[in-house]
Amino acid sequence: MAKPNYTFEKRQRDLAKKKKKEEKRQKKMEARSERPPEGSGQPGV
Repeated sequence: MAKPNYTFEKRQRDLAKKKKKEEKRQKKMEARSERPPEGSGQPGV
């Protein structure tokens, strides 16, 4: 029986994590650009 290739599995997990993180970042940027900035960006100080 062949032994598992843990480095390959780890790399696949890391790539999936990076992809998900990048998609999340893109989604945030889109949401931020659609909404006009409100005031100076600081709550009533």
